[in-house]
Amino acid sequence: MTILDGNIVTVAMPAIQSDLGFSGPGLAWVVNAYLIPFGGLLLLVGRLGDLVGRKRMFTAGLALFTTASVLCGVAGSQGVLIAARALQGVGGAMTSAVVLGMLVTLFPEPREQARAIAVFSAVGAGGGALGTFLGGALTQLVNWHWIFLINLPIGIVAWLAAVRVLAPEKGAGLGKGADYPGAALVTSALMLTVYVIVGAGDRDGAATALLALLATVLFTAFVLRQARAARPLLRLRLFRSRLLSGANAVQVLMIATMFGFQFIGALYLQRVLGYGELATGTAFLPAPIAIGLLMLVLSARTIGRFGPYRVLLAGLVLITAGMALLSRAPADGSYAVDFLPPMMLLSAGFAAAMPALTGLAMSGAREEDGGLASGLFNTTQVVGGSLGLAVLSTLAASRTDVLLDGGAQLSQATADGYQLAFRIASTIAVTALALATLTLRTRHPNERNKN
Repeated sequence: MTILDGNIVTVAMPAIQSDLGFSGPGLAWVVNAYLIPFGGLLLLVGRLGDLVGRKRMFTAGLALFTTASVLCGVAGSQGVLIAARALQGVGGAMTSAVVLGMLVTLFPEPREQARAIAVFSAVGAGGGALGTFLGGALTQLVNWHWIFLINLPIGIVAWLAAVRVLAPEKGAGLGKGADYPGAALVTSALMLTVYVIVGAGDRDGAATALLALLATVLFTAFVLRQARAARPLLRLRLFRSRLLSGANAVQVLMIATMFGFQFIGALYLQRVLGYGELATGTAFLPAPIAIGLLMLVLSARTIGRFGPYRVLLAGLVLITAGMALLSRAPADGSYAVDFLPPMMLLSAGFAAAMPALTGLAMSGAREEDGGLASGLFNTTQVVGGSLGLAVLSTLAASRTDVLLDGGAQLSQATADGYQLAFRIASTIAVTALALATLTLRTRHPNERNKN
């Protein structure tokens, strides 16, 4: 539900703009108001989950997210919708930041943990991919308000199940790590970073550079604070883990690639192939179905047999191949020939890579840092998605403008812009593959037994 909500509004944006009278730049805040608190608070609430209890943080976040969804659904003005979206971002951060920490604690045995992570990843991937379909279907068949109101019954059921099923956790206590100045620094730095990325295309280069410099200063101050604090919010030793640091760096690049595909791919279908909202959502449906089936049926087995490192590399190879094929999608292309095959390659690659990458990241953290490691992993996911969207959409738009100024036809110029974005995305995927090869090498038990 929380992952789905990050992109369900994409297809509904024109309807929201028409109904509430948003300007072009103002409309971007329907997305940014969610992403900034979501990305900025993940690290903080992940650590707080370790201190006050992850179940408590999880259920409180579910309640807040569900309430905020209702406020979004009944919003009749720009201000109410943007404020409610910000509350959604806070609630989403509270739930997402601790869920992986709970998962690895509930399933400590490696095979069970791999299976649990595969199910978790399948649900998350399905939520992300289904957002495009549900956004188009609900907007066209009912109205845009229902892309938010649909969360009410889901949120109630999820909250009741969490209260009843999850075992209570006491937590370490706020006195053992509540570094409030450090919390203010890192939250401000992360929020500013996400703001810089998602709004880079709407401001001049000097302003963007100044804000990026300020974010860097805040991060530096946070690191210095953590190195000297008696009870730091973030133990810097966490980053000594090669697996945790490497997996988070690889995730930034991989998610940038996949999020760019989801956004640019939807634009290609609508603006080049002429698809409507519902048709665009339907065209993406094979992806979540394939991802869910592959993760549930094959992911745990393949990771158990070959190890997460090899499965991750295989997945990144498939993602690279899929993006390379998409970079050839022409102005007179067809869905069956030019879009569906590379989309299925991307789906298979993501289904292989994501559970393996998650397992590698969480294996590099101690149990008492599970919530913090979970929050960090989700933070790099948001940063990667925001970065991919900002960079690839900006490059595509710039390329299209240059071609139009040169006298090219609109459809051809638009398609060429998207081709450039897909080529850059394939390069990013290659970089992720190289980084994973260098930093995440692990020996599988079968290799040790042979030796």
